[in-house]
Amino acid sequence: MVEREELLAYVKEKFNTNPDYPWPKYPEYAVLRHEVNGKWYGLIMNIPRIKLGLSGKGNAEILNLKCDTALNSLLKSQDGIFPAYHMNKKHWITIDLDSLFSKEEIYNLISLSYDLTK
Repeated sequence: MVEREELLAYVKEKFNTNPDYPWPKYPEYAVLRHEVNGKWYGLIMNIPRIKLGLSGKGNAEILNLKCDTALNSLLKSQDGIFPAYHMNKKHWITIDLDSLFSKEEIYNLISLSYDLTK
């Protein structure tokens, strides 16, 4: 499990990324972009849990990341990882930030996404 603030501090320190908030309708949605080329490597959103098929009321804090297609299939079999919400499901995954994934696992996937989108 990782909190939004920790995740944003990590990408700032590791990749010098400041989140972009491009949608006035969704002010909490944060795009993570490469500093030089502007390509997305992550998207943090807060969506209704039901959109991911999760039980319970309220919202889920999620992170969309680009992923190698072979690894994508493997990861989606794990709890807390879903086909990408509102992204290409072949190349992107969604991680529920409240899942049991450790910070290290999430940070490794962020680094992979960053490298894949250079």
